Amino acid sequence: MPRFFCGQVCGDTAVVTGEDARHMALSLRMKIGEAVTVCDGAGRDYQCRIETIAPEQVLLRVGQSAVSAGEPRVEITLYQAMPKGDKFESIVQKAVELGAARIVPVLTHRCVSRPDEKAMRKKLERYNRIALEAAKQCGRGRIPQVEPMLHFSQAVERMKCEPLAILFYENADQPLHQALRSGVGGRISLMVGSEGGFEPSEAGFAVENGLMALSLGSRILRCETAPVAALAAILYAAGSFDHICPNRIYGRM
Repeated sequence: MPRFFCGQVCGDTAVVTGEDARHMALSLRMKIGEAVTVCDGAGRDYQCRIETIAPEQVLLRVGQSAVSAGEPRVEITLYQAMPKGDKFESIVQKAVELGAARIVPVLTHRCVSRPDEKAMRKKLERYNRIALEAAKQCGRGRIPQVEPMLHFSQAVERMKCEPLAILFYENADQPLHQALRSGVGGRISLMVGSEGGFEPSEAGFAVENGLMALSLGSRILRCETAPVAALAAILYAAGSFDHICPNRIYGRM
């Protein structure tokens, strides 16, 4: 069944506008009476039928509703040091698919990419567009946001307030699995470095402020691989891969 994010749900009526409405009316050529699933972007899905359809607006009659099955049991914020080129775009896409609640770009000492404020505003627009498309594709119940860039010390200040905050550091002597033995839940923050990793002084500052410095194993992972591996491991430990959703399509392009 087709699935879209809707602008609003009021009682037994939902409205889809913008690009999704145009896609439904012009590309999919959907008809009055067809069934469709819409999500309010706040974690709830609604089973609906089309009442009126036009490229500008689609009016839906709401039937049953339920909590979105596509949302994980933990709320993970990924703090990602800015990599070179377009790697951050791929990281955003994969992080959203896996279940990250938000992604925060971070400027560290070893970042080669150091966009100024004007350039970063343009990048954020694109990053959030990628996050939206990824959320639609993978059946998320929320649209994760890519937030404005923070400096390393600002990111640590935010992370230290979380119940579990992790810095993935290649020289850490504690593996991730030890920290996950007792299970995970609630809110989690994790930070991954850019191509050059972190300065020892940055790792020391993070640990002094309550972050756990952990290793992802004996192999040095690329900066675009490390967040995917970390998110998958944490979500697996949290039981987010235990639930099976029927009629899901894997390997979609």
